[in-house]
Amino acid sequence: MSLSVIKELSNRYGADPEFVLAGGGNTSYKDEKFLYVKPSGVSLAKIAEGDFVKMDRAVVRSCFALGEFASKAEREAKVKSLMAFAVVGEGMRPSVEAPLHEILPFKYVVHTHPALVNGMTCGQDGERRCAELFPEALWVEYCDPGFILAKTVYDECEKYRAAKGCDPRVIFLQNHGVFVGADTAEEIDAVYSGMMRKLAGFCASAGVDVSPVIPAAPDMECVMSLAPGLRGLLRPDADGRPVTVAALGDFSIPRGPLTPDHLVYAKAFGVISARPDAAEIEAFRAGRGYAPRMVQVPGKAVFCAGKSKSAAATVQALALNGARIEKIAAAFGGVHYLSDAQREFIENWEVESYRAKVASGGNSALTGMVAVVTGGAQGFGLGIAESLVALGADIVVADMNAEGAAKAAAVLGGGCRGFAVNVADESSVENLVREIVREFGGVDLLVSNAGVARAGSVKSFDFKDWKFVTDVNYNGFFLCTKYFARVMAEQNKVTGLWSDIVQVNSKSGLAGSKNNGAYAGSKFGGLGLVQSFALELVADRIKVNAVCPGNFLDGPLWSDPVRGLFVQYLAAGKVPGAKTVEDVRRHYESLVPMNRGCFPSDVAKAIVYAVEQQYETGQAIAVTGGQIMLN
Repeated sequence: MSLSVIKELSNRYGADPEFVLAGGGNTSYKDEKFLYVKPSGVSLAKIAEGDFVKMDRAVVRSCFALGEFASKAEREAKVKSLMAFAVVGEGMRPSVEAPLHEILPFKYVVHTHPALVNGMTCGQDGERRCAELFPEALWVEYCDPGFILAKTVYDECEKYRAAKGCDPRVIFLQNHGVFVGADTAEEIDAVYSGMMRKLAGFCASAGVDVSPVIPAAPDMECVMSLAPGLRGLLRPDADGRPVTVAALGDFSIPRGPLTPDHLVYAKAFGVISARPDAAEIEAFRAGRGYAPRMVQVPGKAVFCAGKSKSAAATVQALALNGARIEKIAAAFGGVHYLSDAQREFIENWEVESYRAKVASGGNSALTGMVAVVTGGAQGFGLGIAESLVALGADIVVADMNAEGAAKAAAVLGGGCRGFAVNVADESSVENLVREIVREFGGVDLLVSNAGVARAGSVKSFDFKDWKFVTDVNYNGFFLCTKYFARVMAEQNKVTGLWSDIVQVNSKSGLAGSKNNGAYAGSKFGGLGLVQSFALELVADRIKVNAVCPGNFLDGPLWSDPVRGLFVQYLAAGKVPGAKTVEDVRRHYESLVPMNRGCFPSDVAKAIVYAVEQQYETGQAIAVTGGQIMLN
C-alpha cells in the first residue's frame, strides 16, 4: 500500500539527523482524489500510517484561485479555514505546507532541511550556485511561510512548466530547505543521494569542511558555577519553573536567524559572554522580548535551555546544526540571514507556535521537573520513577547497577538518563552530581531511595553486614544530601522557588524490627537526619521529608529467591511456625489492615504530596496501609 511506502520514507528520513532535526520536515502521498499529508507537530521519525491527514485534493487546490484580501491576517484565516474543510474525517491539523505538497503532481513528496542543503539555501551566493549545480531544480526566494509561500511556489511552478514543459522534481526554498517529488521511493532516494553527493563535492572543492560540529567536553568548573543559576535566568517566564540547561563544550553558536526551524526551537540569537549574569540576561530579554535559549561562554561551554530535557536537547541540536550551516555557507559566499521583518513574522506566527506546542507535549503536575531517584534500576525505585515520569518529570536513574540504570532510563523514555553511582562512596556521589548538572543544569527533586537490608540476630550478626547496611542507608543519604543540596541552593537563589529532598525510609524507621536491627537502626537514624537537614536547609529553600512505606512484598528486596527478605526471615526464624516463604508472605500481609503490601505508586503519591505541599518539612509520612499509625 502506498501509505506504507510514505510511512517508511518518513521514518527513515525523519530518523536521520543529516536530513531532519526536531521532528521537522514533512511528507505526503497522493492518489487521484486525496492527499495524505503529515500532521503539524508530529515527528517524521515516529509517524504511523494512520497519522497522515487525509485531505480532498480539489479543496486544497482551490486555495490557489482565491482572490485578493484586505490583509495578511484575513488571507491566512481564510486559507486555514479552507484547509480544515479539506480534511476528510477526523484527524490532526495538517501541516501548514499541505498546499505545497499539492502543487507537485508526483505520488510522493519528501520535504527536509539537510545542513548541506541549507548551507546553500542560507548562502549569499546560493541562488547562482544552485543554478550551476542543479540546473533542473527550481529556486524560490525566501518569503513568509503560510499561504503566501504556497502561492509563490505555485506561481513559480507555473512559470517553470511554461518554460520547460514539465514539473520540477526538486524545489529549493531559500533559508528553508528542499522539496523532492517522485512516483517511487527509489526515485526519491536517488534524487536525495545525488543531491547530497554533489553538494559535498562542491564544498570539498572549495576547501570547506561539511562535517558535523562536535564540541569537546565543557569546562566543568564553568558548568558547575553557572548552570544552576541559568536554570532560573533562562526561564521563558521570569517566575516560572526552572528550565533544563544542558552544557556542551564551546562552539560558535549561530549569529543570526537562519531558518524557521531554528527560530521556532532555538530562537534567532543567543547570549555570548565571558560571564553571563542576571543583568545581561535581563537586558537581552528586554531587548529581544524573550529569554535566550543559547548562552555561549567562549572557550568554556555552550548552554542550551528548554522546558524539559528533550526540549533542551532540541535546542542543542539546532544550535549545532546552525553552526554547521554557517560553516558550510562559506562555500556559498557567506551567510544570508533572514531580515528582521522575516524573523519577527516567524516569532509571532500562530501556526509555528502551535507546531512547537504540539511537539513539546502537554503539561502534567511535574512537567519539566528534574528528579533523581537513587536505587532506581529496580524495585521501589523503578516503580517510583515510572510514576514520576508519568507526571511529566525527567528522571535520572542512579544505581550501582550501571547497565540496569541505563535500561531503566531507556524504558522510561523521553529525557530520562541512567547513571552509575555508589551512594556510600563520596567521590562517586560527587561525580554523579557533576554529570547531572552537565546534562540538566540542576535538580528539583532528590528521591534518596537506595537501600539494602540484612536480617539476623544481634547475637550473631556480622559487623561487615552491619556496616554495609549503615553505609548505604544512613551514610548514603548524608552524602547525597551534601552534594545535591549545594546545587539546589545555588539554583534556588535565582529562582526563589523550593527544591525537595525526600528520603524513602521505612515503617522500620517508625517502629523497631525484630532480628532486623541494622536496617531499623539505619532508618531510625535516617529520620534524625531528615529532621536535622530540614532545619538547616530551609534557609536555602530546600524542603526535606521522608516517606515511610510498608513492605513492598512484590519487589526484589522481599521476593528475590536467593537474597530476598522472605528467604532471610524464614532462615532466621523470624516468623514462628513458618515453613515456606509463602507462610512468611501471608504473615506479613496479615499485619496490614488493608491486607496487602505497599506498591511503588502508593509511595510516589506521598512523594508528590511532599513536593506540592509548600508548608511541610522535616516530616515522616507513613504509607503503610494502616500498619503504623502515628500519634
